[in-house]
Amino acid sequence: MSIICPALLAGEPHDYREQVERIKPFARRVQVDLMDGIFTETRSINPIQVWWPEGIEADIHLMFEDPVSQVETLVSLQPHLIIIHAEAAGDLLGMVDHLKKFNIKTGVALLKETSPVDAHALIQAVNHVLIFSGDLGRFGGKADLTLLEKVANIKEINPVVEIGWDGGANIENVKQLSEGGIDVINVGGAIH
Repeated sequence: MSIICPALLAGEPHDYREQVERIKPFARRVQVDLMDGIFTETRSINPIQVWWPEGIEADIHLMFEDPVSQVETLVSLQPHLIIIHAEAAGDLLGMVDHLKKFNIKTGVALLKETSPVDAHALIQAVNHVLIFSGDLGRFGGKADLTLLEKVANIKEINPVVEIGWDGGANIENVKQLSEGGIDVINVGGAIH
């Protein structure tokens, strides 16, 4: 059974606080979107400004060109999961191994054009694969449901990996996403 995970994306701390307060009454797990303004066109709050209420699991979706530069800050936050992009620079496998030493689950996000085969080693090493269908750094994208084809390829590489979806999930397509093999459906614009 799939879970709905509200996404938080804010450029200013007060906007972030408003979003947290909005989802706090019903969320048990959230995805915090962090962008550097290099890998994405937009920039979010800084990783050091991130927080979440006690009792909520936080997944951090790190849309950074150089995610390795943020490792120590992220470790200090002790999130449930940290998702990096397969298309980012740096020693991504080394980062995954480092995070595991702190009992932090790891994930890899695949942009629309990235095939699971291209991220084979990362998919084997992580706990979560995020199929990204949206527009980097923005709420309200349109879901490209043809990307559900990636689910079978991902499961061939890592049969036990959790699969997430980010981008365009809403009341009209959430059932299809769930039936298509998505475990965690991240929803931003449709909730906010």
